[in-house]
Amino acid sequence: MSCRALRRLRGEQRGQEPLGPADGEPVDPDTGGHSKLRAERGVSNLYELITNADDDVEERAPAERKVVGSRTKGQGLQEHECGKPEHNGHREEEEVADLEQVANNTQSDNKLKKKKKRKKSKKHTAGEPQGDVTVEDIDSILEKIESSSGLLFQSRSSSNTDCRPLLYVEHRNLNPETELKRYFGARAVLGDQRPRQKQRQYHRSTWLTTAKDTWPRYTKAGITMQLLETKGGVQFFTFEHHREYQHVQFKFLEAVESMDPNNIVLLLQMNPYHIDSLLQLSDVCRIQEDQEMARELIERALFSLECAFHPVFSLTSGSCRLDYRRAENRAFFLALFKHMIFLEKRGCSRTALEFCKLILSLDPEDDPLCLLLIIDFLSLRAREYLFLTRVFEEWETHRNLSQLPNFAFSVPLAYFFLSQQEDISETDLTNFQEKAAHLIQNALIMFPGVLMPLLDHCGVQPDSTVSSHSFFGLTAQISQPPALGQLIALYVGRTLSLWKDPAVMTWLEANVQQVLRMVDAQEPIVEECEKKRKIRYQSAPRNIYRHMILSEMKEAVAALPLEVTSQAVLGFDPLPPLDSIVSYTRPERTSHPSNESSLSLFFRSLLPNFNVQGELRPAAGEDADAGRDLNQGVNRLMAAMRDMLANIQFQEPPREDNPDADGDGDWD
Repeated sequence: MSCRALRRLRGEQRGQEPLGPADGEPVDPDTGGHSKLRAERGVSNLYELITNADDDVEERAPAERKVVGSRTKGQGLQEHECGKPEHNGHREEEEVADLEQVANNTQSDNKLKKKKKRKKSKKHTAGEPQGDVTVEDIDSILEKIESSSGLLFQSRSSSNTDCRPLLYVEHRNLNPETELKRYFGARAVLGDQRPRQKQRQYHRSTWLTTAKDTWPRYTKAGITMQLLETKGGVQFFTFEHHREYQHVQFKFLEAVESMDPNNIVLLLQMNPYHIDSLLQLSDVCRIQEDQEMARELIERALFSLECAFHPVFSLTSGSCRLDYRRAENRAFFLALFKHMIFLEKRGCSRTALEFCKLILSLDPEDDPLCLLLIIDFLSLRAREYLFLTRVFEEWETHRNLSQLPNFAFSVPLAYFFLSQQEDISETDLTNFQEKAAHLIQNALIMFPGVLMPLLDHCGVQPDSTVSSHSFFGLTAQISQPPALGQLIALYVGRTLSLWKDPAVMTWLEANVQQVLRMVDAQEPIVEECEKKRKIRYQSAPRNIYRHMILSEMKEAVAALPLEVTSQAVLGFDPLPPLDSIVSYTRPERTSHPSNESSLSLFFRSLLPNFNVQGELRPAAGEDADAGRDLNQGVNRLMAAMRDMLANIQFQEPPREDNPDADGDGDWD
């Protein structure tokens, strides 16, 4: 039996047999092949053959095929000459084993050759394009493949806005550090935080905010979220207050009525994650110009609310709803809105836009905080021009966004900024310029009262033909309805910095001159817009007033009507809805007799069971006896104090013998 057949029976592989003898030594029948192979290859060490196994297989395979062919031919000649084969059992077994081994080797050789060809082809395709194939051809091929499969080839700037839902929220964009790292780098943002992360205490991971080590240890605040119902793939949730949290809420209302912020501070020391207390105290810190503390209190409120989320509630799906009419849900809306304002003031406009989309997705139909008045500004600040134009195109038909001054002026401004980009084609450039000119002219005709306040705040002196024209003059501002004046004041005060660019002013001036020519020509669109202004904008809805109060814009707050400014506005719940849904009510406070003296009221504040007439409040058993003894003791104390006060006599101070003498004397 040959060595190959023996290795197959033993389960060994080629290369695992012991080293053969050196050249010149007798050849063992089991290992003689290796010595011969080393002699042929000129290799002194057998392990050098292992490193070139592929080359060894390629060189040995044709030789083995020749040997097999010669052996079969010789075997056939021998059978032909002798008439019968050799009757040697061992010899036949060796021949069969050799044939099987050679067949296996040839199959493995073919596989190795195929692998080598694949590797070479991969290297060839991964390298530079060869022949007539270029990078442009590859891009065109990819475009054809994507278009045939139903996917549109989009540029980097438009890929995030075209293929995703309109109010899609990304988790990574909710973190302001992501935006700050993009501007200033990770080292400037993180600073020395990295080596200290090993020593920080464990906090629950959240998406809205990041817990700080300086915050009190979080415990369940008594707030939970429940799933109310599911309709048409939309899930409706609500926050719920437990009984313990309701008692804390009643104490908070008493602290607010006391008009003393220190009472809220004391309440927060006992309940560090009470939401309304955090919101109210944040307003107090903001008024005192402690912006850092005000922002941190809002973040702590968001952290507490996120820890109470329902397992099914999602921030990014856009299918989760919260009803603002429920008092328990308003704190989440207000905390998100105030956090968004703080982010915009810090310069994190992209993160603020993501929070704006999140708030709008919670109730897109009613929009209780009127996010449509600020989403255009945040989009322009974040340079998300395509997102703003997409909002206008998709919602204009059923929401009439062009009837809001902010959208009427911000959308053409977005098209103008798109036309100023360098990496656009001539077709897109012409399209953007035409849309910008058409929309800004319609906006100036519909809202002529925006131009002069905008130029005044920007410090630009208008042309004499513009300032003296009746269409843009003082008459346009006086004749517009009060509600429209409030919207214009809000927009001008908020987007002032976007219009100060000299290129923007040049573009605006050219379109103003074109509008004046249209007005002088008495085109029909001018009269139509004038009728619309007189009919609409008679009174603003409640959510717009709520937005103006929360926006903290001086121009907008000054334009609020008297019926809004005359009522008390609380920071934790400004202008609650008139159709609020109340789940629990505050218990009525017990009234005390009005004929009690101030001294008895003082003792009652110290001793709640005190009764000057000796009447006992309902009690039973030992509590009633203890209350009776306490009241008797206090009555005796009161009687003793009355006697003492009645016997007090005041003596006049002694008079001097010489009243006319002056008070001059020597000072030691």
